[in-house]
Amino acid sequence: MIDKVYKEVEKLLASDNSGHGMNHINRVVKLASVFADSEGANKDIVTLIALLHDVDDYKLFGETNLSNAKEIMIKCNINDNTKEIILKAISTIGYSKRISGITPESIEAKVVSDADMCDALGASGILRTYAYSKAHNRPFFDKDTFPNLNLTVDDYKNGSASGVNHIFEKILRLPKMMLTKSGKNVSLYREKIVIEFLFNLFEEENTLEWKTYLIDYIKDNN
Repeated sequence: MIDKVYKEVEKLLASDNSGHGMNHINRVVKLASVFADSEGANKDIVTLIALLHDVDDYKLFGETNLSNAKEIMIKCNINDNTKEIILKAISTIGYSKRISGITPESIEAKVVSDADMCDALGASGILRTYAYSKAHNRPFFDKDTFPNLNLTVDDYKNGSASGVNHIFEKILRLPKMMLTKSGKNVSLYREKIVIEFLFNLFEEENTLEWKTYLIDYIKDNN
């Protein structure tokens, strides 16, 4: 069952170059499995949620009403009870949903949400941010445009002015959104990697004002 779902997801996301393809899915599946062990979640359900959590992402497919997930589960003969669990979970996963006030409820959904957000942090998260910026013809770093820290949901969906702005506007906020102890621990470790990267970037770009901005940001958000 899981192998069939994997193959369908792989076909759907094969052409993605924005950081939401199978490399991302594989990392989320692996990390979510580790979290599931620590948090006592059902690993089969966790794996299915992790595999399907981006197949209806508005950034990739627009607003779909979860039609891709539904179609894949029908093709793979997922039973109705499991389908309901999966659809409820993936309808609550994602940063735009969290800032809209929607929070995962089941431990399986929380585990996948945390694993997904952790993959936006750390070295892989930086690479994904670069890939997304490139795919959408946006600069990774625009030293003349500072972040907007008061984004509405619509602002967020319209995208950040640069990859670095996205890091401030979303990624560095993720550790405070973790829902499990496992996710919190990993997110804090990966947050340090992102912060160190930014310090080095601003040093090499000789942008003292951005280093000062980062220091103030850290002080204000601790």
